[in-house]
Amino acid sequence: MRRNPSHDRGVHHSADYAAPKRKRHIKTNHVVRLIRPTECSLLVKEMKTIIQPANKDTIRIVAELLRQGKLVAIPTETVYGLGADAKNPDAVKRIFTAKGRPANHPLIVHISDKAALNDWAIEIPELAWKLAEHFWPGPLTMVLKKHPDVPMEVTGGQNTVALRVPSHPVALSVLQAFGGGIAAPSANRFCRISPTRASHVEEELGDKVDMILDGGACQVGLESTIVDLSAAQPTLLRPGQISKSEIEEFLQVKLELPENNKQIHAPGMMEVHYAPITETFLCTQDQVKDILQGDAFQHQHKMGIASYFTKIESDLFAKIITMPNDVDGYAQCLYGTLRALDDAVLDLILIEQPPQTEEWLAVNDRLAKAAKVLTNW
Repeated sequence: MRRNPSHDRGVHHSADYAAPKRKRHIKTNHVVRLIRPTECSLLVKEMKTIIQPANKDTIRIVAELLRQGKLVAIPTETVYGLGADAKNPDAVKRIFTAKGRPANHPLIVHISDKAALNDWAIEIPELAWKLAEHFWPGPLTMVLKKHPDVPMEVTGGQNTVALRVPSHPVALSVLQAFGGGIAAPSANRFCRISPTRASHVEEELGDKVDMILDGGACQVGLESTIVDLSAAQPTLLRPGQISKSEIEEFLQVKLELPENNKQIHAPGMMEVHYAPITETFLCTQDQVKDILQGDAFQHQHKMGIASYFTKIESDLFAKIITMPNDVDGYAQCLYGTLRALDDAVLDLILIEQPPQTEEWLAVNDRLAKAAKVLTNW
């Protein structure tokens, strides 16, 4: 059983990263002084690019930008998040505007440690404390009854709030420097491919974000597991790296699955999500073999493929990406692969279906929302 997934996987981050103290300061000629908001604005203007390496100074600048109600992109172990002060309704509204996201879709609030749960939730069940102790920091989000002080803009108008403590050291340092909760959905346009690198955020959002902290490639690569603990029966709302069976084994409690007609209670519950612009199809190994036989119709299409079982050496495909055999490796590069295929100016993208076992549930969940099932060729 995995206690904190980040403990057995390396996390990419800037080499000179170190957890900052809560006091904001920069060093000038070895003299420590406080950063004033006006100085922060000047420092941001002097920067030549919106993407900045994560280090002590840029982390403090990002914290000040958050206090000013600005939008920033920060790395987490799952995907890059588009962050705003979760207690500032106007700042939160800017997230929805930047992404083109409907206002009734709740956001995940990132907090610095499990003790902060009391600031954001009420009637917290014992199961929540157990999960927090065991899996945080890490890619697990819990939905709980919201504290009265939590703005409805964050919760999509619902009386519940989604909370997690990320394990990425840069994200944790930003949270500690900021001193509050950060609402941060994936830093991409609504329903598009989630970003796992700083450059992906810039491609997606451009000048809609005030700064992008570059913390390297995301090590998990898929969004967090979401468990709803706001009702009597715990429910798995979204699969992730931490599996349903892993949580059930730890809690000794069965997780229900959400009803199909239930309102959107958490991020990632849309039928279409994480999708390339190029028409994308999910196909079986047998279908790939049939396609490789080729015919005149097929050769009229410029196609790309992400293969898993099948070794492909054919000029039938303009772009071929062979996916890793292991689930963690596959998950880590999935969104980057979809983005690379989407950028290749293709007519069609094909994705060979990986194994359909519980271990692959999160990967297959994302593929099912990103692609249509290939029925007839």
